Parts: sequence; structure tokens; C-alpha cells
Amino acid sequence: MVGGRYSAPGKALTVRDNEFLGDLTAWERAHSEDNENQMERLRRNIKRVRDTELTARQAEMIHLYYDLGMSIPQIAREQGVHKSSVSRTLRRGRERLKRYLQYSF
Repeated sequence: MVGGRYSAPGKALTVRDNEFLGDLTAWERAHSEDNENQMERLRRNIKRVRDTELTARQAEMIHLYYDLGMSIPQIAREQGVHKSSVSRTLRRGRERLKRYLQYSF
């Protein structure tokens, strides 16, 4: 906002701009490095950290939330706890995972 007035919105994308963006995406995909080795190492390390560094409750709730796709209210009902307990446990589990995985590459 300059001088009390809103500036005009930027130029809308044209069909040609969208074609360029699509071409760029295809080019990046074709020329990007293969990161399969890194992903495999990350999967291995996540499993190791889940098995050894998380509490049983954290590991269970992370499994339910990420692997099985359950929502926080669903997990709370199944576990017989309040939604805030599930949220806190997931947050602490993610923090612990991050702490142990940040140097895994």
C-alpha cells in the first residue's frame, strides 16, 4: 500500500506463461537428480528412530496418524484420551524424530 492506496494486482498469467511453466516443470523432472538412495536412507532411519527413540505412545500415535491416515479426533476416540493429548504427543514425537533425523543425510 503506497500513499493510502492499494496497488494494482500483477499481470495475470497468459496461456503462453502456463505453457512455459509446464515446460519448465517437465524439464526439471527430466533433469533432476535421482534421490532414491537418500529417500531409502531416510526411511531406514525413520524406522530405527521410531523403534528406539520414541516412547511407545508417541510411536503408536505417529503410526496411526501418518501411516494409517487417522485424524486427531479419531485417534483420541480410539485411545480414550482428549484431542489435545493426541496433538501434544504427536508434536513431541515429531520434535524427537526431527532431532534424531536432522543429521541422517
